[in-house]
Amino acid sequence: MFAGAAVQSLSGDRLHLSHGPIDVVLRAWGAEGEVRRAHEAVAARFKTVLAELAGELGELRRPIADEPRVEGPVARRMVAAVRPFAPEFITPMAAVAGSVADELLAAMLAAAALEKAFVNDGGDIAIHLSPGERLSVGIAGDFSGRAVPALNGAVMLRPEDRIGGIATSGFNGRSFTLGIADSVTVVAASAAAADAAATVVANAVDLDSPAIEQRPASALDPDSDLGDRLVTSAVGPLTEAEIRQALTNGRSSAERLIARGLIGGAALMLRGQSLVAAAPALAARLAPQARDR
Repeated sequence: MFAGAAVQSLSGDRLHLSHGPIDVVLRAWGAEGEVRRAHEAVAARFKTVLAELAGELGELRRPIADEPRVEGPVARRMVAAVRPFAPEFITPMAAVAGSVADELLAAMLAAAALEKAFVNDGGDIAIHLSPGERLSVGIAGDFSGRAVPALNGAVMLRPEDRIGGIATSGFNGRSFTLGIADSVTVVAASAAAADAAATVVANAVDLDSPAIEQRPASALDPDSDLGDRLVTSAVGPLTEAEIRQALTNGRSSAERLIARGLIGGAALMLRGQSLVAAAPALAARLAPQARDR
């Protein structure tokens, strides 16, 4: 069993929360007393999150098409975030990090009046911006062989964008993927929605190629919610045309989600090439800088 939740202050007025696999860095801006109340509230809420999730793990690993039955607030966020993708195979676990981030941010905002704030759960980030505020968020474009993914730019978010979350998924990330993207960064109304959508779009960055190796998820992790479904285990050399085709496939998926109002936009990276799907005003800010591998 995991030891208790740990809370510590970091430089730059940030707070670090850790408990088992959950590792969060957050920051709040506002009057001193408001920030203190926000920190107290989020620390108290964080202490119970892991136990709540562990208690419903069986249901959270079920495909959304099977209508998982959950009770906890984080679990309900997870189910709601992936429900729009049914009957496509996806489980609530695709939105776990973003849902935790949303829940912690909600606890802060319920306790304090903040000018702006972010809660970063391993790269899936919940964001609050009051009118007139701005927040620059880095875009990770290369996870290959790195303890910390390389940043390929940043997106400046504004309240009028109506973006409450940003999440990134891809091969060599923290979770298995059916695709081959180095990264897919999605912005949406919540971190949970962005988390789920990043998973879906990253899965779509794919094509038929002998350079792509796949293995059953259960062979790599017996506890994976993906069961025996094939996930990407290695990607060899790809031609320029193959890279472009895989990215185009992913962009088509992102454009369908934008048309449905599920996301605000997505930036897709593979082997130094990139594509963006978003409305023009946001697309210019989402576009990553290509990085050679």
